[in-house]
Amino acid sequence: MALSFVAPPEISKLHGLRHGRGRFWQTTTADSDEDSYMEQKNEGSSSAGLVITIVGVVLIGALVAWAGSVDGRTVWGGVPLFALAVAGAFLIQWLVYIPSILARTEKYFDLTGSLTFIAISIALLIATPNKDLRSWILALAVILWAVRLGSFLFARVARSGSDSRFDTIKNQPLPFLRVWTMQGLWVSVTAAAAWIAIASGSRQPVDIFAIIGIILWFAGMAIETTADWQKQQFRANPSNKGKFIDIGLWSRSRHPNYFGEITLWVGVFLIAAPTLQGWQWVAILSPIFVILLLTKVSGIPPQEKQAEKRWGDTPEYQAYKSRTNKLIPRIRPASTRKIE
Repeated sequence: MALSFVAPPEISKLHGLRHGRGRFWQTTTADSDEDSYMEQKNEGSSSAGLVITIVGVVLIGALVAWAGSVDGRTVWGGVPLFALAVAGAFLIQWLVYIPSILARTEKYFDLTGSLTFIAISIALLIATPNKDLRSWILALAVILWAVRLGSFLFARVARSGSDSRFDTIKNQPLPFLRVWTMQGLWVSVTAAAAWIAIASGSRQPVDIFAIIGIILWFAGMAIETTADWQKQQFRANPSNKGKFIDIGLWSRSRHPNYFGEITLWVGVFLIAAPTLQGWQWVAILSPIFVILLLTKVSGIPPQEKQAEKRWGDTPEYQAYKSRTNKLIPRIRPASTRKIE
């Protein structure tokens, strides 16, 4: 895949102006020549950093693929099924990246991630011999979650017309490629427990771990779905414009949707755990990765920062923060108001 994409002049100029100087202005002074040299040097360093990040992400995916494939089932004379699943997850992202960067669009980003969960899970079921009930349960758990979340996110972007997360990078090939590559890693690690168990050579009857895992999955799915629906309904009401949501599940937790997602992936891991052996325990990265991602990186931190910026100086929001847990829901709601 070629990475030597050249942006149109008007976009390149805007990129330069955002950094405080017009790149295309012709100048003759020594200071300007030095500035131009330093700018080119910085851009070269930035590009090198992006390439290193992309390669690093792929290497992490390769290590997970190797560890999860030990003692797993193989096809085509020895190719590990789980390794093929991880490779497929990355390949799908890169294939969709090409038309996306050409069209300068992010509309298919979330949808592609969800479809990757679905496609790889189905492919593993088809390719794996001697499928047991646990394998079907795991595949169904991943597919149902991906269908629900993918359709929700795609509909949200379709309504708004764009996703502000990509306003800048969708015009820049390497930064845009980085997020697509990272999505490949996100899919692979998040689904690792389910995919490793499906492709594992070990088969175990449904036990107490599976039952507890199924209960947690249903609970997490219900919490995440309900929280997203409540927030969507809240925002759809014009009278709530500019307000923060503090009703329904959001009166018990400031981020109930993330709590639901963490819960369901812990459930998936518990369903998968009895089949794991040796290096396959790398599958524990699945719930750990989801927890760290949502609580330390891309979930709660930016949401909290945005909320503090918008409502941090209001007594109402400070009171809401003081009475409402950040993640784990309170047993008793802090508010009895209904969604309008």
